Amino acid sequence: MECPHLSSSVCIAPDSAKFPNGSPSSWCCSVCRSNKSPWVCLTCSSVHCGRYVNGHAKKHYEDAQIPLTNHKKSEKQEKAQHTVCMDCSSYSTYCYRCDDFVVNDTKLGLVQKVREHLQNLENSAFTADRHRKRKLLENSSLNSKLLKVNGSTTAICATGLRNLGNTCFMNAILQSLSNIEQFCCYFKELPAVELRNGKTAGRRTYHTRSQGENNVSLVEEFRKTLCALWQGSQTAFSPESLFYVVWKIMPNFRGYQQQDAHEFMRYLLDHLHLELQGGFNGISRSSILQENSTLSASNKCCINGASTVVTAIFGGILQNEVNCLICGTESRKFDPFLDLSLDIPSQFRNKRSKNQENGPTCSLRDCLRSFTDLEELDETELYMCHKCKKKQKSTKKFWIQKLPKVLCLHLKRFHWTAYLRNKVDTYVEFPLRGLDMKCYLLEPENSGPENCLYDLAAVVVHHGSGVGSGHYTAYATHEGRWFHFNDSTVTLTDEDTVLKAKAYILFYVERQAKAGSDKL
Repeated sequence: MECPHLSSSVCIAPDSAKFPNGSPSSWCCSVCRSNKSPWVCLTCSSVHCGRYVNGHAKKHYEDAQIPLTNHKKSEKQEKAQHTVCMDCSSYSTYCYRCDDFVVNDTKLGLVQKVREHLQNLENSAFTADRHRKRKLLENSSLNSKLLKVNGSTTAICATGLRNLGNTCFMNAILQSLSNIEQFCCYFKELPAVELRNGKTAGRRTYHTRSQGENNVSLVEEFRKTLCALWQGSQTAFSPESLFYVVWKIMPNFRGYQQQDAHEFMRYLLDHLHLELQGGFNGISRSSILQENSTLSASNKCCINGASTVVTAIFGGILQNEVNCLICGTESRKFDPFLDLSLDIPSQFRNKRSKNQENGPTCSLRDCLRSFTDLEELDETELYMCHKCKKKQKSTKKFWIQKLPKVLCLHLKRFHWTAYLRNKVDTYVEFPLRGLDMKCYLLEPENSGPENCLYDLAAVVVHHGSGVGSGHYTAYATHEGRWFHFNDSTVTLTDEDTVLKAKAYILFYVERQAKAGSDKL
């Protein structure tokens, strides 16, 4: 959003000597000394923790609004509001008076100058610390290596993704997909791009900007990014090359404006699907699929041509059943899908938190039931009845004809009004384990008891009030542990925290019969 308070709140010099030492992403709160989610005030350069830690950054703003009765303030001090702060990890800017993320800048571009200065500090600290970290990693064995991630010791090293300028929507989707094991493993096992002539023939290489615009490959850059996310590095990975390819082949996502994470996910999966259909690195798509024994022909769902790993894992089939209310003629159509977009029923839209007493809590089952319930189409959606030879009133009902291996559920939190796209901030209760989809199947008797059960793998959350602003983070489970991915910051979390999240996109993985409910 465009913030009107920048001129009175951004007062510090871009190269202020008041900044603490070390990398900005590891700066400590001046009150509680926590290094989780540090925010720097753009009025006085003081550092405090974010609202999801102990909320001292917000308290700093609130305290600054209390007039000083015992001391006479200068005119400059009175104008300074301490309302705007910057995330030291993602470099996003937030205004507490607007209660939203900020996309504009001052006339002198001070916000961008501070952002660039923090990035330079981060890069300098990274360079100085690189050799020390490398020695520590070399001295520890792969089996016994322990990594301290924001105060929590774990044997798994999760890597964050740098925010390249409002790219949290992309980071949240990439982290979610990286924790869908079967999908991620497929891309990680692909061969790298090879140069087939000259002295470098046979070597593994990667697409870069210098290789020319016609040489970009979304599959290759996506593969590279997935390989980097769980390789054991303590430093955040910069998906710059992938973002460049996204700009090249997806014009809708050019620029540094905030984008819709669900829209990006659909574009990403569609383009991966199309590129894999044409073969990759000289290896046909069909031969790669045949090598992966877990993706059998019976599990493939074709969308826009031949099947790929995208449709084999995310692809399902819906039956759209329409009945004419005048003559009773029934029309059936089968539609493939990669995800299901679910409305949040209107009767729940006033309840914004799990513990709020205002009415019953909306559940994921309520949203699924609303999606599959019999619905009478309104006057703007009259059905062309072939028997009546004209448009008639009708009813519509969805059945799921085939469930996918990974069930992606998108909750419709953004709705257009006359002039604005508003957010539905309702809390929706969802299960971590055992989501039973059997009652939504067209032929449930043909499915085994375990084939209809799904366990949660990842959740994408939107923080803020609008689709063009706010911030995206993701929760995902990896080898039994839940992680919170907030751009370059990755922290261990627990199931209770995940269950309190206001989900925007949910990724459920089909439960394997042998593993049962013990897998998560």
